[in-house]
Amino acid sequence: MSPITVLIIIAAYFAVLFFISHLTGRKADNAGFFSGNRKSPWFVVAFSTIGAAISGVTFVSVPGMVAGSGFSYMQMVLGFAVGQFLIAFVLIPLFYRMNLISIYEYLENRFGMSTYKTGAWFFFISKMLGASIRLFVVCIVLQLLVFEPLKLPFLLNVLFTVGIVWVYTFRGGVKSLIWTDSLKTFCLIVSVGLCIYYIAVNLGLNAGSLFQAINDSAMSKIFFFDDVNDKRYFFKQFLAGVFTVIATTGLDQDMMQRTLSCKNFKDSQKNMITGGVLQIFINLLFLMLGVLLYSYATSNAIALPGKGDEVFPFLAMQFSPIVSILFIIGLISAAYAAAGSALTALTTSFTVDILESPEKKTEAEVAGIRKKVHIGMAVVMGIVIFVINLLNNASVIDTVYKLASYTYGPLLGMFVFGIFTKRPVKDKWVPWVAILSPVLSLIFDLNSKAWFNGYEFSHERLILNAFFTFLGLCLLIKKK
Repeated sequence: MSPITVLIIIAAYFAVLFFISHLTGRKADNAGFFSGNRKSPWFVVAFSTIGAAISGVTFVSVPGMVAGSGFSYMQMVLGFAVGQFLIAFVLIPLFYRMNLISIYEYLENRFGMSTYKTGAWFFFISKMLGASIRLFVVCIVLQLLVFEPLKLPFLLNVLFTVGIVWVYTFRGGVKSLIWTDSLKTFCLIVSVGLCIYYIAVNLGLNAGSLFQAINDSAMSKIFFFDDVNDKRYFFKQFLAGVFTVIATTGLDQDMMQRTLSCKNFKDSQKNMITGGVLQIFINLLFLMLGVLLYSYATSNAIALPGKGDEVFPFLAMQFSPIVSILFIIGLISAAYAAAGSALTALTTSFTVDILESPEKKTEAEVAGIRKKVHIGMAVVMGIVIFVINLLNNASVIDTVYKLASYTYGPLLGMFVFGIFTKRPVKDKWVPWVAILSPVLSLIFDLNSKAWFNGYEFSHERLILNAFFTFLGLCLLIKKK
């Protein structure tokens, strides 16, 4: 497929996206940008959240994981669903009761200003790194398909990619994202489903034989109970999934900002539970696609790239024009859904949490600050993507979850302590606890095989990190 064709597909897709963004965000004020005026229909929020939660990382990396890890990722996905039920019945009622714009305002009310700022900064670092890695995926594919054939530098690629995200989130924020992400989710699901269909037809499989072929494949094993030292061990993956989704969804301004845009907490709960169930089936589709991709490569004697992240892009471009088009649409739908919501959440958190309180300013002053912060967040994201490109040397999805386990751990520990205990702490020392916890987790991670009879931490290092934070806060409890 020629670079010009790819650009035409992207241009057509974003023409529709910009039209929806303009239509839904043309009358948006600051409340519309930050919280959607608390008027978003819960079923639209639930559908739009799928695209934001999956992202381009899942679209590219999960199909390529099956060769080395089978369907073990489903163990983590089942944990995601349980985690979303816990968010629905523990966190959502709390946040609605406090009528929060930013969920980190809870930390100020519960502990004090130092803890509040610590939580906001940890979210900022976590989300900026995570969103940049996710958007880096689409930059890599665009570089391969468009910018490299046209002999254009990676820096121009980054400017183009981040610039598009900035333009369609600039006016409406959450109010626009709910609807634009619904379009992206629809395109994402349709593209994956049709890719499965066309590859199955090429392999001579009908509906019945398709499921039988996947079930018979050695790559379709889901549950791993044999070896506790294996990173695929069930309880490692499942518990990591539960606590990862609590941290990266329930304690994440990005994901909760759209959830809190629902009319009331009952609607938000419906949205969260529905999204958790749908996510199981969507991730299963990605894993099924992975088995078919490797089966197609084997039957046609195609030499695959060494990295699993490159398998789907590589085969999609070789298979047929229709699959190539579906891949591009699915990738940009997934990647830009996550990046757009992240940029909006970063703008909200930085404006509300890190800068001075917006309630002390006029509507026009807040709008001016918000627009400047929005530009600043886009510039920082572009710089981080460029640096990641210089350092890239690992599976993208593994990198995302590894970073999350270190940066979201202190947030999880602070919220758990705040919700399940009523004791006050010495607020000024909390930042030191939040910094030391990831450091201790890293030390344990590097030495776990020697210290714990060969045991290796996987994504459950998030739980260890949160435990160190919780323990540190216990040591800071104020004596009566």
